[in-house]
Amino acid sequence: MTGALKNIYTCFPGGRHKVLTMSYDDGRIEDKRLVDIFNANGIKGTFHVNSGLTHMENRLKPEEWKRVYEGHEISCHTVLHPTIARCPLPQVALQVLEDRRELERAAGYPVRGMSYPNGSYTKDIVDMLPGLGIEYCRVVGSTDDFAMPENYLEWKSTCHHNHNLLENGTRFVELFKTQYLYMMYVWGHSFEFPRDDNWELMEEFCRLVGGREDIWYATNIEIVDYMNAASQLKYTIDGDKVYNPSAQSVFISVDGTLIQVPGGQTVSI
Repeated sequence: MTGALKNIYTCFPGGRHKVLTMSYDDGRIEDKRLVDIFNANGIKGTFHVNSGLTHMENRLKPEEWKRVYEGHEISCHTVLHPTIARCPLPQVALQVLEDRRELERAAGYPVRGMSYPNGSYTKDIVDMLPGLGIEYCRVVGSTDDFAMPENYLEWKSTCHHNHNLLENGTRFVELFKTQYLYMMYVWGHSFEFPRDDNWELMEEFCRLVGGREDIWYATNIEIVDYMNAASQLKYTIDGDKVYNPSAQSVFISVDGTLIQVPGGQTVSI
């Protein structure tokens, strides 16, 4: 007998349908103020750091990384920030691996993400990154959109903070159709705020989008991990049971009813 079909949707944690993530490069001292703004509004960020440039002016020191970025994510940006599309692949691999090594020693956890320095990459580099332990990598540019990425190794943001930030933020908070998953992804460099004298832009944006019940505030790697876990759910043909082989709980909507599927468990739906 054929079972009744159901509308089964993947949800973000807690049943949310929107996620906000922030992404900032270079490990600058201005990250301290940026983190304070994020924390005041319940927002999470990913910070891509060059471990070989800490001797330069206005860079955070390795002993500061863990404290400054607590509650956020430390991510790779290569050791020396070269334009890697012009570099030999073995040198690119070393730039990534050695950056990971130094960041991990300070952070105390595996570093699994990256942003391309100068936005530079090639298909060969993209293909190589999973073998180097990199699970996502941000490119430059703006989509002015809120779709989930098709390829996390070529992850394009919604916008740079100097490109339609408040306009995109307003559109994002007004999204209400829960049959879709929406993501707003903002990137930039914190040194740009004093350079452009526009810290108030980020402060206003964070007040606009922060503290909302329908938004999940996540780091880059938290989004990747969650979506990977959601993609691994195993459903029966009848759609009456689902097994979660991962360690992370996943939320789904079944005909409008929110269901949590704990890691390692089978749940009747």
